[in-house]
Amino acid sequence: MDTETTEIAPDVYRFSTYVSDANLVMNQYLIDGDEPLLFHMGQRALFPFTSAAVGRVLPLERLRWITFGHVEADECGSMNSWLAAAPNAEVAHGALSCFVQVDDLADRRPRPLQDGEVIEVGARRVRHIDTPHVPHGWDACLVYEETTSTLLCGDLFSAFGRHPAVTDSEIVGPTLAGEEMAHPTALTPALGPTIRGLADLAPRTLGLMHGPAYTGDCAGALRELAAAYEELLEAEGERLRGQG
Repeated sequence: MDTETTEIAPDVYRFSTYVSDANLVMNQYLIDGDEPLLFHMGQRALFPFTSAAVGRVLPLERLRWITFGHVEADECGSMNSWLAAAPNAEVAHGALSCFVQVDDLADRRPRPLQDGEVIEVGARRVRHIDTPHVPHGWDACLVYEETTSTLLCGDLFSAFGRHPAVTDSEIVGPTLAGEEMAHPTALTPALGPTIRGLADLAPRTLGLMHGPAYTGDCAGALRELAAAYEELLEAEGERLRGQG
């Protein structure tokens, strides 16, 4: 498998590997600086490919922070492989997630983060944002790089298939097609307001876990996605009421 490397914003790199068995791209993101931060780690089987790609941008021993959206194999399956390869690196994740899962899973004790806490990566500032159950998982969170206005939005906007590295083409339609096929999103009343809160950040770039980096109307796409999910939630409620 080949891992493609693209700088999607100044000092922000996307590493993308297409996994044909799942018909998905698996993306990791590196924010470079005095204390480089990696967002997403990938499955253990992908570690040789993704670590080699990251190593072509900077020596792995320079990695200082490792974080991810939620506990799932494609997000953190290779966590301890990264910790072994990067002896100065520390896992940072939401305080709740550290308490219930990551403290036990990580070979080195993680740093728990509070909602809104910022990690200084040199010239870049990475804000941790708790998003419980959005798009799924009690421990879900995202990160926002404030100086480039880049939102690394995890499984939001996930879409099957191959994708260009960067696009300004419409991304909500492919997301809803994937939703209809696999139903990955937790449809809860908090879903729409949480995504609208992300839109209020006015990001200029969205870094998707399973899709391209998006440089179109990011706030507009987030609000459109929020409205679409609220329609799905209402339709599901009507269906269940009809069964009662």
